Amino acid sequence: MKISLNSQIFLGALLGILLGLLFSNLGADNRITQNGLYVSELIGSVFIDLLKMILVPLVFTSIAVGVANLRVHQQMHRVWIATLLFFVSSMAIAILLGLGAANLFEPGKGLSLDLFHNALQHFESKQMDVHEFIRHFLHSLFINPFAALAQSNILAIVIFALFVGIAIVVGGNRYRNLLVLLQEILELTLKIVAWIMRLSPLGILALLAQLIANQNLALLASLAKFVAVVLGTTFLHGFIVLPLILFIMTGKQPLWFLRNAREALLTAFATSSSSATLPVTLRCAQQRLHVNTDIAGFVIPLGATVNMDGTALYEAAAALFIANLTGVELDLTQQLIVFATAMIAAIGAPGIPSAGMVTMVMVLQAVGLPAEAIAILLPIDRLLDTLRTLVNVEGDMVGSLIVQKVTQQPRSTV
Repeated sequence: MKISLNSQIFLGALLGILLGLLFSNLGADNRITQNGLYVSELIGSVFIDLLKMILVPLVFTSIAVGVANLRVHQQMHRVWIATLLFFVSSMAIAILLGLGAANLFEPGKGLSLDLFHNALQHFESKQMDVHEFIRHFLHSLFINPFAALAQSNILAIVIFALFVGIAIVVGGNRYRNLLVLLQEILELTLKIVAWIMRLSPLGILALLAQLIANQNLALLASLAKFVAVVLGTTFLHGFIVLPLILFIMTGKQPLWFLRNAREALLTAFATSSSSATLPVTLRCAQQRLHVNTDIAGFVIPLGATVNMDGTALYEAAAALFIANLTGVELDLTQQLIVFATAMIAAIGAPGIPSAGMVTMVMVLQAVGLPAEAIAILLPIDRLLDTLRTLVNVEGDMVGSLIVQKVTQQPRSTV
């Protein structure tokens, strides 16, 4: 009987915790502990390096292809403008909820993780006023794209990817071959991500063994608090904020929406994949919610790529949680960077299970936090991924109804 990846990740997390407890009980001077932690560090480092390796091509191709796929007929301009405005607005609200809850409840505050001390040696908490921040931020966006690719400057890579995508849209059929090439590179990148995910149980085991061996169990209580904060804010956004926006913009009752969208929401919850749920989401939007076929066919697939409310909320809250755990105080300007990168990371995250784990590295690195800290998040990632994927898919369907109302497109009779 083949064990699913979910079960393997859970088993790896459990074994990592047990192994870490064993090392802790044996003591730091024990030969078994020393050798075990050395091997764990090697395996954990390779796993983290693989995630960093794939991050740049994943973000670049996802965004370039996503923008390039906005090639639509002239009369659809109002549709895609309304769609993008809704996606950006709803993700901004979700991120603000995540940041607000993390600042209010402060999960991880008071703990100090010695495991990440070396990774934080070069961290600089530079105080900047608003004018300096804007100047520095804009300067970091427009640099040599090859230098940005070599240095993994994610923000600059995103800007270049946006320009490439827009140029493909403007050029039309002239750049059709380039678009096909980028789509194939994206598919190839996703294939590599799938391979890396097969190694994730072993990587989780190694990283957690190091973590538990060097820390006390107070971390687990802090982790439970973080889970509660994320679940609470994600539930608030998905079942209060989005239905309220839908009601204000269209007059549709939240219960009517939830009843007719139920099949897609349950599928998203079960699969943790907005891409895998896409056929069900389209059917619900067209047949149950009565969204025009053209509107649904544009908004829903695009949303499965770029509209990730739940993912954006989670990554913003997780960045502050990691900062608290590592004893780093993020000021307002750094939290603005978290806001921007969480949105970009959510846009760049493909709709597959745990893809947010890859882009989470980007959010952490944007403010100088150690990528190794995702070891803390990995064991709970799939649990949280179920609800945030449900909210991601819900946002796509809400968006299709709002875009239809705003652009005054007739409802589908399918």
